[in-house]
Amino acid sequence: MSAQRYLGIELGSTRIKACLIGPDGETLATGSHAWENRLEAGLWTYGLDEVREGVRAAYADLVDTLGETPTTLDAIGVSAMMHGYLAFDAAGELLVPFRTWRNTNTGAAAAELSAALGVNIPLRWSIAHLHQAALDAEPHVPAIARVTTLAGYVHQLLTGREVLGVGDASGMFPIDPATGGYDARLLGIAQERLTAAGGDLDLAALLPEVLAAGADAGELTAAGAALLDASGTLRPGTPLAPPEGDAGTGMVATNAVRPRTANVSAGTSIFAMVVLEHALPAASADIDVVTTPDGSPVAMVHCNNGSSELGAWVAVFQEFAAAIGAPVTADEAFAAVLGGALDADADGLYAYNLLSGEPVVGTAEGRPLVVRTPGSRLGLAAFGRAQLFSVFAALSTGMRELAAQGVVLDAAVAHGGLFRTGGVAQRALAAALDAPVAVGETAGEGGAWGAALLAAYRRAVIDGETLGLADWLDTAVFAAAAVTTVRATASEVAGYAAHLAGWQAGLAIEHAAIAALSDAKERS
Repeated sequence: MSAQRYLGIELGSTRIKACLIGPDGETLATGSHAWENRLEAGLWTYGLDEVREGVRAAYADLVDTLGETPTTLDAIGVSAMMHGYLAFDAAGELLVPFRTWRNTNTGAAAAELSAALGVNIPLRWSIAHLHQAALDAEPHVPAIARVTTLAGYVHQLLTGREVLGVGDASGMFPIDPATGGYDARLLGIAQERLTAAGGDLDLAALLPEVLAAGADAGELTAAGAALLDASGTLRPGTPLAPPEGDAGTGMVATNAVRPRTANVSAGTSIFAMVVLEHALPAASADIDVVTTPDGSPVAMVHCNNGSSELGAWVAVFQEFAAAIGAPVTADEAFAAVLGGALDADADGLYAYNLLSGEPVVGTAEGRPLVVRTPGSRLGLAAFGRAQLFSVFAALSTGMRELAAQGVVLDAAVAHGGLFRTGGVAQRALAAALDAPVAVGETAGEGGAWGAALLAAYRRAVIDGETLGLADWLDTAVFAAAAVTTVRATASEVAGYAAHLAGWQAGLAIEHAAIAALSDAKERS
């Protein structure tokens, strides 16, 4: 295998993806494996056997696409869904099933910690999950020896190192920008609260070591190589980048790690990251403060529900097409559903994409809905418009709070498969944010490509690179990148705002549905 090839692996909500890139960031091959979370005992989870099998399957798919089986790689980067709760005992045994970012059962813990620490602690953060387990006196708590994220778990499987990239670590516990590690003062307060809740644990000792982009995060072990490559061809010794969350790799993939840059990632969840010049004036329940992979503070508006419901409806239209003998691909179905969305009259037609709880809009659970007034027009284009606008509804609600804090958004870079469809989603997002939105040629590659870039940066640092991450991305990867930027018209901005106002008013229907209808999965 030739030199200068870097592997990125990202475990997303519905796909585990592997991406191999060359020295300039060009994609050489990709592979993927589909998976899906499950609701078990009221909590969203994935099995760790599915994690291991899925990573191996995605890598095998990449090797098939590449047409050769690598014996060595120049560097590897791992990324995954941020936050959540993976608790292990001293023997490395998982104590309770993996609790993902999607769970909203941590309200009491998040509220208590937010008040005590003076910063927003979201429901999905690892510290909220840990503290809630202590508040609930869960029997596994005394046995906890370490807590990590999904990216940290996979990285530990590959290297034996219990570390996290600073961006992912900032979704476990607040980071001190001055030290680049967990905030020591806040750790002390959280420790007091944990002890008071009955958690006889050393909080600082439970959390992984924090590393910035480019730092030494270990090498691929023999066991790690065997896990990744079932054929046994891949040799150990490859350096790994610090494992990052999907927010961090999204920032890297969109070259949005410098202050005043921003990006929006759309998938099962949707979130916006705005790299800050100054600290926010006040804590807000709708805004997380996390970091870039090199440690700069970031305002994050995270929404649990993104494009999954739109994707489910597109799959229904694919089923219909196949049933009448005219099968279409997913991309063709998306194009048909969204093709006329921007020009449609969707007054009085609203879609609610809430499959799970959405703290930004005050819902503890999800009930996907389509509702319309009797005088509204029901057609494919109007339906597509309502579904598309719902993807950005909770996000734009949170972004309006960020604007109220005085943060000005000059432009945003968007990525995710949704933005492959003819610029429709890009223009809708520009209307939702009332800001220019750029999409690059790699918009559909997403976090696995970003993880591969972090791997390439780790290799560059080993080889003597002295540039920081932002400057390295500018010069080594994005200097000649093709980017398309759109600006919404005043009428598009006004049209989205009017639709959002109606959508927000209709949230009472969502609350009623949650109260009236229990989830069939929970009943079974």
